[in-house]
Amino acid sequence: MWYLERRAVQAPPCKFMRLFRNASKEWITFQHFRFLKRLYVTQLHSSLNQQVKPKPEAVVSPFLENTSSVEAKAEMEAVRAHSPPGLTLPLKPRGEELVEVECASVVESPIDVGETTREEKQWKEMKLRMDDLPGILARLSKIKLTALVVSTTSAGFALAPVPFHWPCFLLTSLGTGLASCAANSINQFFEVPFDSNMNRTKNRPLVRGQISPLLAVSFATCCAVPGVALLTWGVNPLTGALGVFNIFLYTCCYTPLKRISIANTWVGAVVGAIPPVMGWTAATGSLDAGALLLGGILYSWQFPHFNALSWGLREDYSRGGYCMMSVTHPGLCRRVALRHCLALIALSAAAPALDVTSWAFPAISLPINLYISYLAFRFYKDADRKSSRKLFFCSLWHLPLLLLLLLTCKRRASGSPEAEAGPAS
Repeated sequence: MWYLERRAVQAPPCKFMRLFRNASKEWITFQHFRFLKRLYVTQLHSSLNQQVKPKPEAVVSPFLENTSSVEAKAEMEAVRAHSPPGLTLPLKPRGEELVEVECASVVESPIDVGETTREEKQWKEMKLRMDDLPGILARLSKIKLTALVVSTTSAGFALAPVPFHWPCFLLTSLGTGLASCAANSINQFFEVPFDSNMNRTKNRPLVRGQISPLLAVSFATCCAVPGVALLTWGVNPLTGALGVFNIFLYTCCYTPLKRISIANTWVGAVVGAIPPVMGWTAATGSLDAGALLLGGILYSWQFPHFNALSWGLREDYSRGGYCMMSVTHPGLCRRVALRHCLALIALSAAAPALDVTSWAFPAISLPINLYISYLAFRFYKDADRKSSRKLFFCSLWHLPLLLLLLLTCKRRASGSPEAEAGPAS
């Protein structure tokens, strides 16, 4: 075996195999064969076993440690300008100096970036400035939604078959707006941990910590108390009771129900249907068929509007833990939107029968009702984002136009000045 190993080191591979066949009487294990192969390669090819020397690092000059290449050139130009006439400086720095300067800038930049990133990740207390407070409170109260609520209340007040009374109208609009701000603020106060998981709501004031929860609740209280007081004592107790009921329904029923059952959509539709009823009761002081008709129109309009909106936000609602029809029952979501678009046609036809409008209203409102029903049918068939977006944007202009047609075809009261002036003329 010793002889075979010595010959294996000195002989080429072909001779090694011949020696291995000649020494058949000796027993060589597989591990010993691998040892001989490694020994052969190591001895005959020792040149391949050289270690690579590490590249020497560039020596950074202490003088150029915090300077870039541009600053270094500027300093050299300044030194050249003030140097004596006999002393000449090279026009260009040597290549080695440029390499040192560039290495210094490269080494310095990651440190600066790391410090900046570390500072950005540190927790900082957000300070509230008085200049930002109006905008923050406007987002806390969902000012666009509040404007929609006030506009539907105003439409209900104007559609009532009584003479228009400006002081009562202004008190009703102001009280309804304050009640809506209070309800929206309390809603955001309850939903902070869930809104932080949604892209649509992660920039709300309470989620970002722009204001404290105590300030949000104080603002809601300062809006709810005078709002309900204006509606109760400035308008009539029935309108004030409807305002209190709507705040309770939105904050204590609809808000927690969003994480429990899809019935929250129907409860939210009732919340949106009450403001025009409040406008009607503020003008007439009674809850009659006209008020219920306006509430029914707003109730049915909200389903194609919200269902189309929630269809494009299904991932967000799932991430936030909300139980929506578009997430858990997508087929039902599309069917309900189509049904209530068709219900708008029936409610428009019932308006003249209830002496709210003239008989011209069902005819002139039919085209827009048919169009939104067609888009709801496409949404029901296609079930994609494109059809849902078309239906949602159509609902944005459908409601104002429908309310405008209602006002145009409003049936005048028999005792109003307009009705009395008509026959006399």
